[in-house]
Amino acid sequence: MLFKTRGLVLNFVKYKETSIIARIYTEEFGLKSYIINGVRSKRSKVNKIALYQPLTLLDLVIYNKERRDINRISEAKIHYPYQSIIFDFKKITISIFLTEVLSKTLKEEEKNTALFEFLSTSLQTFDHLPADFENFHLQFMLKLSRYLGFTIDTHHDLTHQRIQHSDHFGSSEIIDQMLQMPYTGKILTNYKTRNLILDKLLGFYQFHFENFKEVKSHEILRELIHQ
Repeated sequence: MLFKTRGLVLNFVKYKETSIIARIYTEEFGLKSYIINGVRSKRSKVNKIALYQPLTLLDLVIYNKERRDINRISEAKIHYPYQSIIFDFKKITISIFLTEVLSKTLKEEEKNTALFEFLSTSLQTFDHLPADFENFHLQFMLKLSRYLGFTIDTHHDLTHQRIQHSDHFGSSEIIDQMLQMPYTGKILTNYKTRNLILDKLLGFYQFHFENFKEVKSHEILRELIHQ
């Protein structure tokens, strides 16, 4: 049976000579895997593999059979074409980090409309930000927590459960601002404060997700957003 749903691509792996298996977080069915045939074929006149790049937002028509680990896609098209995320080097680096965060935290194979809407709206807002987006990944992780079942309400929630950090750079007040303000609000930070907040968030997420210890892309992020 065919179903329509929006989807957010997390990643894909090559399968056989011309196919891929894509992991997509869908609005209707949660996290699912789909096999897409022929997208890596040299004979293909259309670059269909571009549809399955990480964080792409898609409109999908899919087959969904229960108890099947891998399903198929009948139709796929771009839901929202990014204007800056795929061209701005700093945004690309932040996107790589966000992809790793989502790949390690999105696990449920069930509908969660609120979570999907948060992801879709956040990424589109990120795409529209012309400047002052160096805090985006921090705000995103803070706000994402409420949809993952361990809400961060204030900075105090990042300093419990054996996760302790000093606060020489006034990070507590800034964390609370990030929680209260929209992505478009301007929050004054510096390199050291952002790194301190990132360390707190990584520690918090590692406490809740064991595989978060394997996150690697944050080191590149630290160096890039050094201003």
